[in-house]
Amino acid sequence: MSLPYFDAAAVRAAAPWPTAVAALERALADGVDPESDSPRLFSPAPGGEFLIMPAQGFTKAGQAYSGVKALTVAPGNPARGLEKIQGIYLLIDSDTLAPLATMDGTELTAIRTPATTLMAVKHILAAGPETTEHLQILVFGAGIQALNHLRAAHAVLPGARFAVVGQRPERVQALIGTLAAEGIEVRAGSVADVPEADVILCTTSSRTPLFDGGLVADGAVVAAVGQHGLDAREVDAALVLRSDVVVEGRASAMREAGDLIPARSVEEWEAIHPLNLQELVAGKLERTPGKPCLYAGVGMAWEDLVTAAVVYEGGTRE
Repeated sequence: MSLPYFDAAAVRAAAPWPTAVAALERALADGVDPESDSPRLFSPAPGGEFLIMPAQGFTKAGQAYSGVKALTVAPGNPARGLEKIQGIYLLIDSDTLAPLATMDGTELTAIRTPATTLMAVKHILAAGPETTEHLQILVFGAGIQALNHLRAAHAVLPGARFAVVGQRPERVQALIGTLAAEGIEVRAGSVADVPEADVILCTTSSRTPLFDGGLVADGAVVAAVGQHGLDAREVDAALVLRSDVVVEGRASAMREAGDLIPARSVEEWEAIHPLNLQELVAGKLERTPGKPCLYAGVGMAWEDLVTAAVVYEGGTRE
């Protein structure tokens, strides 16, 4: 028996932004615990590495799902006009461990990451005193994650105004043109826009901080989600130390959130016990007046599984 396959277009069509965000919220409200998520597995590959992300135990509409995402990361690919990250997702029946379907893992990642980020940002904003009308949103990056974070933000935070900052002007203009064709107005921005931004989304592959954390406005929300690994930095220690902090999962953050470590040691973070996404969605965040709030995300396997279940139950398969 051949397995059904959901290509990139089918994945995208089955998980529009409001649907993807709502599915993640429901999963957390129904008991999905980020702290029980499986660690991702790394292994060397020719010219890069393999990245394996297993997840288990998600139930939707009476069906128990597990799954695994297998990705390849090839840092030299962009210079050859190819995708840096490619992969496939295998959805599994938890009761029998029989494969149910495969789907485009790259597109799945491109959807679940912005959906998770915007879910977090939405709940952080709801916990603050600031209005969510006419938000100024600044995005760092001009790749697929920047593009999709802007699409997701447009869907989740209506009325927001957008600017994007990238290292290569031609890529920034291409992104702006793509979104303009979709009815989403975005302007080219710069680091000078940081103090006026209500929300800053960092979606880059930068290994060093993108801006001076002291420039971020009190009360602003910053999401650093473009990198994983303890040697990666999108924001500086100054921002971390002056912010309320929310993480996807505490265990995953201690393993991979280079934005948080070494701003503080693992022992210090354990004592602080920052809120994870489940606690955020449950309404447990209390914003500190006069402080920004930093959301640090590294990408987790449970998010892939929840999104894959949405695609399997509602998508068009081959």
